[in-house]
Formats: sequence, structure tokens, C-alpha cells
Amino acid sequence: MFTGIHFIPPDTKIGFVRLRTITWVISALLTIVPLLLVWKVGLNFGIDFQGGTLIEIQTKESVADLGDIRTKVHVLDLGEVQVQEFGAPNAVLIRIAAQPTEKEQQDSISKVKQVLGDQIDYRRIEVVGPTVSSELIAGGTVAVVIAMIGILLYIWFRFEWQFAVAAIASLVHDVTGTIGLYSLLQLEFNLSSIAAILTIIGYSLNDKVVIFDRIRENLRKYKRMPLVELLDVSINETLARAVLTHVTTFLAMLPFLFFGGETIFGFALAMCWGIVIGAYSSIFVASPLQLILGVRREAWSAAPASAKGRGPATARA
Repeated sequence: MFTGIHFIPPDTKIGFVRLRTITWVISALLTIVPLLLVWKVGLNFGIDFQGGTLIEIQTKESVADLGDIRTKVHVLDLGEVQVQEFGAPNAVLIRIAAQPTEKEQQDSISKVKQVLGDQIDYRRIEVVGPTVSSELIAGGTVAVVIAMIGILLYIWFRFEWQFAVAAIASLVHDVTGTIGLYSLLQLEFNLSSIAAILTIIGYSLNDKVVIFDRIRENLRKYKRMPLVELLDVSINETLARAVLTHVTTFLAMLPFLFFGGETIFGFALAMCWGIVIGAYSSIFVASPLQLILGVRREAWSAAPASAKGRGPATARA
């Protein structure tokens, strides 16, 4: 009888937690170095956060030539420019970075109109000012903080406070690592970057919950097993599921990274990086932190599976 292909042998016994002395140094660097990069280098804020000019046009042709429009606008040397299809195939949205003065801002609109010629209908021209941009920054920050607080409360209710703290610490590690990538490569940081960070948080959290659920099961099952060994057993038992999920998702993101164009390049690269760093933090940050936080074996060995509002474990490798 065919039982399927095992990409990860069922009897895998890798000592992940035993490597914690080395991996904690790496994790510290992945947390501190990005913060230093943001402090020293800063982020390349996009039009959403810097302000700028938004021009919506419609070509008289049935399908707009985005490459031709992008080439014509880029030669004007107006700083960051985004050109993307907007709704209909002949509708295009052009975003131009904020110019130093109001006169230069108006001149940039005139230059775009001049270089595009008469074969264009201008449907909308808007200027995004610094006030709106500061509100977007504040709103994006609040969204990330609220997501973190909600995760903390959920994990605390679902497991114990030690698991909640470990999850938040590892997610902060993921977020700072991703922001550091934006700073290091000077990728445009805009609203899609906030969406990427929130997506990485949710994706990474799912992986951590699966491992936490197996740790909880094994705390009930192996009452005398040393905690280091128990954590390694739990990680290895969920390793096949984690590897297949991460590899599948990573491969699904590659077409967006290589063929999606510059509009979504930053988002796709952040997602690919987030998949990798999320898998790393689940194994080498969230799980070993139980040793420091002192997860209580007695809480699980004394309580039945359905106690305290917690249903039976459903995650399986």
C-alpha cells in the first residue's frame, strides 16, 4: 500500500534546542542590527508616507503600455515614481514623490502632461500632503501594536502566559528582522509593507501555535522527560508539516518576486524573507524561550485536555 513520500523521516531527532547558545546570539543580532540600521540609515518611505502627487490617466488605446509610460516619466528625474494599472486595462495610476517646494510639485505635473502628450485623458490629480502621511504612519503603527496585543491575549488564553510571552518575543524578532531588510536594501516602505508585516505576523503565529500545541501534548505525555529533550521531540514531530508548509508558500511567492514587476517587488521579497525568518523564530526563538520563562509541567500534567477552555489538540505533523 502506498503511504506517500516522507520528505522528513518520521524518526528525525535533531537537537534544535541544544543549539540555543549559538542561535540566541544569531537571534539577538537579527533583532538589534535591524534597529541600528533603521536608526542610522532609516527607511525609504514611499509616497503613502512621504506625500506626493497622484495622477490617474486613461489612454485612448484599449490597453495602456505601462512600460512606455514608466520610461517616459522616469526620464523626468522626479524622484520615486510608481506606474501601475488601475481598474480597466487602459487606466493607469501614476504616483510621484513629493517635491521640495509647492512650485516644483506643480511643475512636476506639467512635465508629466508634456511628456505623455495628447493621447491621454486626465481623470484625477491629487496631492497627498504631509498631514495625511503622518496619519498613515500612526495608523500603521497602531495596527501592528493592536495585532500584537490581540495575539498576546489569545495565546495566553489558549495556553499559558509563558507561551504568550515567547510568541510575542519571537514575533517582534520577525518584525524587526523584516523592517531591517527594508532599511538594508532601501526598499520602498509603504502601505503594502505594513500589509506584508501583518501577513508575516499571522503566518508565523500559525507555525508557532502548532509547535506550542505539540509541546502541550508532550508535557502531558512525558512527565519525566527533561524539558530540553521534550522541546526537541515536539519540534521534530511537527518538522515535516512545517517544512512542507513553508516550502510550498515560499515557492508560491517566487513568481511574484521575479515576474510581478517593481510594484509588488518589495512586498514579495518581504514575504519570502518573512517565511524564512518566521520558520527560524518558531524553532530557535519561541520554543527555547520556554526554558527561560519556566513553563510549568504541573499545569498540564494535572489538567485534562478540555480544562480551562482548551479543546483537544488537533495539530498533527
